[in-house]
Amino acid sequence: MRLHRPWIGIASLVCCWFAVQHARADNWPQWRGARFDGVSLETGLPAEWNKASGKNIAWRLALPGPAGATPVVWQDHLFLTSVDGSDLVLIAADTSGKQLWKKTVGSGNKNVRGDEGNSASPSPATDGKHVWTMMGTGVLACYDFAGNQIWKIDLQKKYGQFLIQHGFSSSPVLDGDRLYLQLIHSGGAKIVCLDKATGEQVWMQRRKTDARDECQESYATPTIYRDQHQALLLTHGGDYIIAHRLSDGEEVWRCGGLNPKGQYNNSLRLVASPLAVPGIIIVPSAKNGPVMALRPDGHGDITNDAQTHYWTHPHNTPDVPSPLVYDGLAYLCRENGNLYCFDVRTGEQYYEHRTHPDRHRASPLYADGKIYLASRDGTVTVVKAGRQYEELASNTMGEDISASPIVADGTLYLRTFEALYAIRAPRKR
Repeated sequence: MRLHRPWIGIASLVCCWFAVQHARADNWPQWRGARFDGVSLETGLPAEWNKASGKNIAWRLALPGPAGATPVVWQDHLFLTSVDGSDLVLIAADTSGKQLWKKTVGSGNKNVRGDEGNSASPSPATDGKHVWTMMGTGVLACYDFAGNQIWKIDLQKKYGQFLIQHGFSSSPVLDGDRLYLQLIHSGGAKIVCLDKATGEQVWMQRRKTDARDECQESYATPTIYRDQHQALLLTHGGDYIIAHRLSDGEEVWRCGGLNPKGQYNNSLRLVASPLAVPGIIIVPSAKNGPVMALRPDGHGDITNDAQTHYWTHPHNTPDVPSPLVYDGLAYLCRENGNLYCFDVRTGEQYYEHRTHPDRHRASPLYADGKIYLASRDGTVTVVKAGRQYEELASNTMGEDISASPIVADGTLYLRTFEALYAIRAPRKR
């Protein structure tokens, strides 16, 4: 591990970030939640459930096909994407588990590497009035809560063909009145901002990189960094994390070192997304490469600027699951199920522990003092948050999972390849 700069004020920033949130975060409006961080502040969530006995399982909604897209929730409405034969669909349900409607957004599904993904991988986003859904084919559409189409565009026709080996899977990011997209692939990378009401372009920027071969492709989702001083769009791919101004997409800074030039890996594509909380950005890479913690206030190329790097671990990055930060601790779940816990300020490692030994594709969730980790074979490991590893439960669903678990209004939602489950403790009447 390399340490670059002493801790300056991040602890107070992070603490304030969580302190100003509401006691309950009822809605989960997009992938990784309202703050783009995979954290819920709700309490009273179960660590254990049982599919066979029905313990703590409120309902199960069968789905027409598999996908890795995370459901989103706004009050009593749920939305999620799926394949249905060769069709790509958006499904609306209520929080009692009743399907309200299903709309065909596009067609021409393509499965990727057998069971690794398909064209319904991007997650939708909602603001409580409308829902935006994007498919791996490049079709992006807006619907109201009654299922009426407001607008639809084909991003490949507008911005060029997607040239990406394993299919496009980056999700749109909703922030205020805008949708942000990173279209990073071998055909040329572009960052796009759209008006959410119309789908019209607000700005578009070409994203420069010296990456080669498959490294030009990215499966990550961008995220927003915001504190009292600045707001940035963080895009991740092509060997760099790059910070852009939200207003016009201009590059503010970039950081490489994710695919070191001296030992360049021509097939290192970025899948895990960065994680941003006030004062610090945790940046993963891929294939057991580096993971680093950056300051948000850099300028220009900060790859070798020690003043903007808090710490770097040269190995043990998560390959697919994105990082998680809560209460001064950073959690990294590698694709093999190994969970790492670090001090977010210093990079000091508190533990490495093997959880369920299977592929992990879902990103970890923090809620109610617990870390929820979903593996591909449907085993969900629940770990107590903190500096010491303590496994609370291991729950077997018997159905494959690649979608990240979410929480809304006291309910844990798990999307398997077969169904959507609502998991919660029995409610008092």
